[in-house]
This record gives sequence, structure tokens and C-alpha cells, in this order.
Amino acid sequence: MTTTAVHGDQTPDIRRKELAEFLRSRRERITPEQVGLARGARRRTPGLRREEVAHLSAVGVTWYTWLEQARDIQVSAQVLDALARALLLDPVERAHLFSLGGAVDPDPTRPCPRVTPALRGMLAQLEPYPACVQNSRYDILAYNSTYGVLMRDLDELRPEDRNCLWLAFTDERWRSTLADPEQALRAMAAKFRAAMAEHLNDPAWKALLARLRAGSPDFRKVWDRHEVVANTGLTKRFDNAVVGRLRLEYTPLWLGPQTGHVLISYVPSDEDARERLTRLHAHAGALAARRTRARAAHERNPSHERARALAEV
Repeated sequence: MTTTAVHGDQTPDIRRKELAEFLRSRRERITPEQVGLARGARRRTPGLRREEVAHLSAVGVTWYTWLEQARDIQVSAQVLDALARALLLDPVERAHLFSLGGAVDPDPTRPCPRVTPALRGMLAQLEPYPACVQNSRYDILAYNSTYGVLMRDLDELRPEDRNCLWLAFTDERWRSTLADPEQALRAMAAKFRAAMAEHLNDPAWKALLARLRAGSPDFRKVWDRHEVVANTGLTKRFDNAVVGRLRLEYTPLWLGPQTGHVLISYVPSDEDARERLTRLHAHAGALAARRTRARAAHERNPSHERARALAEV
């Protein structure tokens, strides 16, 4: 009888491989029509393509590809939650995904809420007005192109960093667009405290609070005021880097108890803001086109043309 010595702990490698195979199997079982995508005439991949899953979950294509390649990377609970929604996982599959990812499910008892294709279509129809879907933790779950450049380029950020509260307190570009940052930050922290009263034992809420306290002295100062305030519609002013001052009417629309999500929309408060939003939407479209060319250049020649194409962005 021959025995083989195993050096080191191979559990992480096995888990990454299992996670990669599980993601691939779930991706290949979903048809484009199930998630509101066109099949196209030249589709060879069974089910969804990697880039389609990345788009639906707002995760970078490279990052998602690394997950399916079992690369040695850390994956957050927020990313796993987004993938669970995009891949239409049932509660058992969702629990398996979080187990393989080595993360705590922020809400293991509730069926996995997701941003539906219909809701994404609604966001697109609201263009050129900025709109997004958030949860009560301020995580940005989906957004249209104008919202994506309203305060900073959201597509540049990792999915786990797309949180309004985190960006307001830690990202200078985001904060610089706020016409009255001190008042805005106090209001956001107060709304977060009011909402957290119902989630005091939720791991995802506690993790976000710990991250904010560790990452921002300004947040710690505001948080210690113990202020609370409810979500209400009001006029907001932004100093956008591309089109300048914007006066917009902010409206939060609760999407019901099944998801707990909120649809946030901004409509112009005057004709000047309307015209500026039209220009901002055009800027977002041009930015997306340049990124598409950059990706195409990378696919043709990753070592040379990618650098030249990215210089345009």
C-alpha cells in the first residue's frame, strides 16, 4: 500500500476550484432570455457568457473571469450576493455559494433578492435622468449611465466599494460633487443609523459600520452624534466635474418588502439642469464607447493596443 504525503493545507485551493466549477455550471444553465438578454445569431456558449454575468452582477469581467479560473483572490459577501442574484440561485444554491466563497451570508434566511431585467430596463428608460437601485445600507446595486458619472465614474470602482456612504466619507472625487458636504454627510450617517436599528445583528451591516469607523475619522465624529432622520424627497445640488452645478429633485421609491430595495431618481429642477443632464448623458455614452474600443483592442493585442486604447479613457 502506497501513501502520498500532502504538504500544506490544500483546502483553499480545493475550495477555489469548487467555486469556479459551481459558478461555471450555474452560468451555463441560464438562457439569455431568462435574464432579459438577446440570444444573438452567433452564440456558441451554452447559457450565459462570462461578460454577461459580470454585467448583470455589476462585477468586473476580469474579476469574474479570475473567479472561474480559480485564481487566488478574495471575494466579498457583497460580490457573492450580486452573483447569487445574477445567476438566479435558489436558497440552497445561495448557501452553497457563500460556503465556497468563505463568506458570511448577510441575510441567509431571506430568498435572494435581485435587480430584475425589468427594473434594469426601467433605469435605462429614465435616461438622461440619473437613477439607481440601492439597498438600505447604501449599496449601489444597479444604475443607469448618467448616474454612473453623476458624482464620479462608478465603473472604475470595485463592486464592494460602490456604496454611497463609503464613497461620501472616503472618496474625494465623490465628496467634491456635494454642494454642501457637511450637511449631506451628517444626513447620510443619520439615515444609516435609523435604518440599522432593524439590523443590529446583521453581519453585513456590522461589517460596513466597522469599515467606516476604521476608514474615516469624519464618519466616527458624525456617528457619535447619534442623530437619526428619515428618507425624504428634497432638492439636491451637485457640482459635477463635466457639466457644473446641477439642481435636482431627489425621490426615493421603496420597491417593496420582498427585496427592501429603493429606486433613487433625480429629475431636473429647472431647464438649465435639464440641459446639463442631457450633456452629462452624452458624456457617459462617449465614455462607454471608448471603453468598448479599449476592450476590443485588448482582445486583438493585449500587450500593445490595450495601453494605447486605455490612454483615451
